[in-house]
Amino acid sequence: MKMIFKFRRAHMERKGTYKTKQMNELLTYLKSMQGRHVTVGDICSYFMEQGITVGTTTVYRRLERMVEQGEVAKYVVDGTSSACFEYIGAQNSATATCYHCKCEKCGKLIHLQCHEVEELRQHMMEHHGFTMNANRTVFYGICSECRDKD
Repeated sequence: MKMIFKFRRAHMERKGTYKTKQMNELLTYLKSMQGRHVTVGDICSYFMEQGITVGTTTVYRRLERMVEQGEVAKYVVDGTSSACFEYIGAQNSATATCYHCKCEKCGKLIHLQCHEVEELRQHMMEHHGFTMNANRTVFYGICSECRDKD
């Protein structure tokens, strides 16, 4: 009985750092998409196109672990959109400032890092006593692609 417990404990301790082929494939894909947002659907579609069998649940689980480890940022814009993930690698996610623009026509989510918006954040804090959460701030409007179609 003690032997089984020791085995399980050792397995659980390794589990946090254990890297499978699927984890490596996911990490490689995320690195190739660095600076862009992807959904679990995007990732699963890519794997399917490549002939790589990875379950949706596995992708979610791996992404959540990578978010906990600070390798990946997770963005949930609203209750109707899928969560987006972005590989941030060695960046400190606590200091990474990321605003978003969401197209009201096509739903595209645009990653926005802009010093003018940072100035707005400072203004809001200094003059209005309001602290904006950069990772949850979303500007709604129409993207250039949808605007060009009209």
